[in-house]
Amino acid sequence: MACPVQEQIQRDLVSAMKSHDERKLSVLRMLKASIQLASTEKGRNAELSDDDIHALVRRGIKQREEAANLYKTCKANERAEEEAEEARILSGYLPSQLDDTELDALIRRVVSSLNAEHKDMGRVIGAVMKEVSGRADGKRVREVAGKILG
Repeated sequence: MACPVQEQIQRDLVSAMKSHDERKLSVLRMLKASIQLASTEKGRNAELSDDDIHALVRRGIKQREEAANLYKTCKANERAEEEAEEARILSGYLPSQLDDTELDALIRRVVSSLNAEHKDMGRVIGAVMKEVSGRADGKRVREVAGKILG
């Protein structure tokens, strides 16, 4: 049986077909293709978990954000906006992100449990990333950890 995120993607794909939303349809078809490819690579009859699919979605978002930035530097603003819109569509399939106070509290708890200093930044970030499991961007975690560890 497919995981809830995969089922939601399928429902949204059908909805986009019915409403003739070409942009969303294109994005969801690419996402579905990457899910099928990852499932095939994982093995015969392999099911992907929500975490696996979230990783694929994050990868798609990152690719589109990088493309949007490149288009902006080349003064192709219309294409940059299209890429940003595709990233927004994909972000709807990620779990809700931790707000700054939640992330700060989590990092402080990890720092105190590890008795960490500034030199232990890598250990702190690794432990936090395991705990947040996709609910916070690594860059954001690094910035907050850097402020806390000073």
